[in-house]
Amino acid sequence: MRNLTLKQLRYFEALTHHGHFGRAADACAISQPALSMQIRELEESLGTPLFERGPRHVRLTGFGETFAERVRDVLRAVDELGELARAAQDQMAGRLRIGVIPTIAPYLLPTIMESATGMYPELDIHVRETVTPKLIEELKAGRLDTAIVALPISEPSLAEVALFSESFVLVRPAADAARPVPSRETLREMRLLLLEEGHCFRDQALSFCDLHSSQPRELLDGSSLTTLVQMVGAGIGVTLIPEMAVPVETGSAKVSVARFAGPQPSRTIGMIWRKTSPLSRQLEQISEVVRQSAEKLHGQNAPEAGNGPAEAGAA
Repeated sequence: MRNLTLKQLRYFEALTHHGHFGRAADACAISQPALSMQIRELEESLGTPLFERGPRHVRLTGFGETFAERVRDVLRAVDELGELARAAQDQMAGRLRIGVIPTIAPYLLPTIMESATGMYPELDIHVRETVTPKLIEELKAGRLDTAIVALPISEPSLAEVALFSESFVLVRPAADAARPVPSRETLREMRLLLLEEGHCFRDQALSFCDLHSSQPRELLDGSSLTTLVQMVGAGIGVTLIPEMAVPVETGSAKVSVARFAGPQPSRTIGMIWRKTSPLSRQLEQISEVVRQSAEKLHGQNAPEAGNGPAEAGAA
C-alpha cells in the first residue's frame, strides 16, 4: 500500500461530508476531475472501494464508514497540532472557525466581528451559520474551533461558558397592540408560528408554552425569524422572537411587540469548544469579546425612557 497523504484524507473527508463530487470539489477549491482522481488513487492505495457512486450522490461503503471514523480522528489531531503551535505563540492570530446558530448570527455577529477584528487584526475569522446539532457535530469532528449557541448543550467532550441571557418577546399584528398580553395558557390556543424542526429556539418556545412538537395544534412553521415576523404582519398568527432580533426584524413589518411579565421566557447564550482544544485560553478571550458585544448591542437597542416599542403585559 502506497503512503496516504493528508491532502487525500482531506478530500475524502470533504466528499464524505458533502456526498457529492461537485460540492466537495468546490469546498476544496479544486476541479471535480482532480478530486475524483485523488479519491480513486486513495481507493487504489487501500485496495478497496470507499464509496458507492450514484448518478446524483455518493455513499460510503461499509469499509468507508469505518475508514471515515479514523480519518476524522487523524485530521482532528493534525489540526490540533497547528492549534498547539498557535497556543504556544500566545497570540491571537491565524484562522479561527466559529459556528453560530441562525437566531443569533444576523443580530450579534456584526458587532462581534467589528470588535474582534479591531482587537485582534491578525485573526482570520471564518463563520459557519447552522442549527445546533450540526454545529456540535462539526465541532466534535474538528471542522470548527468554537460555536455560539443556546445553553445547555451537555456534551461531555465540550466545554461550555455561559455569556449572557436574553428574554423572548411576543410579536403580534399591529392591530392587536392595545389588547392585553395573552397568558401562557391563552398562547397555547392561538396560532403560534414557530421555526421549523431542528432549531433550538423552536424547542424553547414550545417549552415556555408547555407544548410538545407532537401535540396537534394550528401552526405554520418558518425557516427564519424574518419569515415568521412577516407572516405575523400579514395577520396569520403570533410568534416569539429573542430580544436581540427586535430592531432588525420588526422595523419593516406591521407588528407590535409585547413583553411578558415574570417569569419571562428567556435563553442563556454561551460558547462551546472541545475540552481538548489547545486554543482554550484564546477561546476564553474570544468569549469575553462576545460578552462585551452583547452588552454593546443591548445598549444600542435599549429604548429611551417612555419611548420604547414594547408593551408591558401579564403572562
